[in-house]
Amino acid sequence: MKTMLTTVSELYDAVQLDLRQPPASATSRSERHVGLIGLITTWSERALFREELALMARDTPELIDDIGLTMEQVEIELAKPFWRR
Repeated sequence: MKTMLTTVSELYDAVQLDLRQPPASATSRSERHVGLIGLITTWSERALFREELALMARDTPELIDDIGLTMEQVEIELAKPFWRR
């Protein structure tokens, strides 16, 4: 039960953080996603990034070094749930 409560608490904290802090690259209000749609978009982008990273690590592991990551860093990133930064 404690693990589930920890996960729910972590998810709640992530929602609050993502709703308050738009992407650093956003320069105008129109570029920032607002509210629930923005939250879903952000999480979807993270999931897609991690899926592409997993494919790269599996199919072309030599590119992982080229982008400046180690396989250990990739494994840590892939282990994160979609709501974690």
